Amino acid sequence: MAVIMVQIRKNFIENVFLNVGYKVYIIMEKLKIKLRLTKPKPTPYNIHMTNQTIAKPLGLIKNIKFFVHGILYIVSFIVI
Repeated sequence: MAVIMVQIRKNFIENVFLNVGYKVYIIMEKLKIKLRLTKPKPTPYNIHMTNQTIAKPLGLIKNIKFFVHGILYIVSFIVI
């Protein structure tokens, strides 16, 4: 799996896994706060973890724009 550096607003994040094909990503609340992203909206989703537990997300943040090597990406984040 490829690893890249991502810029969101003025924040740079190193060693981000590149996931091709999906437009919804999972981030931790701590990273959401660090990036100063908007408050997540409630979501009906549950996340089934590999250890067989179920995580209830804090919410969904839609249509976040960021650039990687000058290319604009628009994604949504599920915040846990």
